[in-house]
Amino acid sequence: MSHILIIDDERSIRSVLKDILGNEGYTTDEAMDGEEGLRKFSSGNYDLVLCDIKMPKMDGIEFLQKAGELNRDVPVIMISGHGNIETAVEAVKKGAFDYISKPPDLNRLLITIRNAMERNSLTRETRVLKRKIARVQDIIGESESIRKIKETIDKVAPTEARVLITGDNGSGKELVARWLHEKSARSEGQLVEVNCAAIPGELIESELFGHEKGSFTSAIKQRIGKFEQASGGTLFLDEIGDMSLGAQAKVLRALQESKITRVGGDKEIMVDVRVVAATNKDLLKEVEQKNFRLDLYHRIGVILIHVPSLNDRREDIPELVDKFLQEIADEYGQPKKEIDEEAVRALEQHNWTGNIRELRNVVERLVILSEKRIVAADVSGNVINRPA
Repeated sequence: MSHILIIDDERSIRSVLKDILGNEGYTTDEAMDGEEGLRKFSSGNYDLVLCDIKMPKMDGIEFLQKAGELNRDVPVIMISGHGNIETAVEAVKKGAFDYISKPPDLNRLLITIRNAMERNSLTRETRVLKRKIARVQDIIGESESIRKIKETIDKVAPTEARVLITGDNGSGKELVARWLHEKSARSEGQLVEVNCAAIPGELIESELFGHEKGSFTSAIKQRIGKFEQASGGTLFLDEIGDMSLGAQAKVLRALQESKITRVGGDKEIMVDVRVVAATNKDLLKEVEQKNFRLDLYHRIGVILIHVPSLNDRREDIPELVDKFLQEIADEYGQPKKEIDEEAVRALEQHNWTGNIRELRNVVERLVILSEKRIVAADVSGNVINRPA
């Protein structure tokens, strides 16, 4: 239920507004002047303020300025019987959401309040989404292997060295790549990701290097490739072991010469890219089988980081489970569900062939299907056990 602060030196106006807003489902607080209003505003949690302009002690314009210094997110609607166009313009310039003359038109007042609430809600949602997008999740765990990875990231990220990240699917290779970018001098640039395994072989070159209009049947317009998009930042080539040999040759040239040519074009384009690659394959075996170029392997593998499977760092499972429980609670908008120690021990004994990704899915399943607490019986009943 939205909470509104009414600031007006006329008791009758406050009473009328309180009744109107109460009938619409809003809760209200009242203040008889700007000073009292500012005290309540600073200590309360309001969704909107209705404020008169001409008041003793502190007028509405002064309140508006000081309230904005405390919290600009709360919309303030100014209401006055002494106003004119100049007053309205001044109020809006100083941050008021809108200006309404007394006596206020009921429909206009309610529509304005609704619009202010909706805008504020959208602003909060946008801020939350931006934080989610921008935030890089922590690498969770205190096992020896994870501590070593964190130390390596701290040493390598500030350099321009290319990094090859190895590990099973779902082990967290992408997170390592994100932190390498986040802690680098290129963090203000883009981190552009390419899943080489998800792009058909005949399209990978167009994806990486772009193409000119008319270079092939479906090329109806020019396209900028990932190398150009990542210029000044980091290009993350995920599952590079699945890249075709033809594309490998062009990637090698791009790394050697720092320039690319779009498919169907002849102009050489300079690119400033740091490449971080990842694979779940043994690339040296792929080299032996003629599936991967040895010269490219040496180009991308200046620094090698291996991300262990979850089975190889079971001591990190309790911390990971706690993190996932909090994440899921935040996503669902509900209190964090507790889990018994026996249930955690049961999760530690599971054979995690799907690694971190599988653990996250299992924790979400347990949150949904368990009662008030997650117990060992929930784990045995809802987790498919596989032989280790």
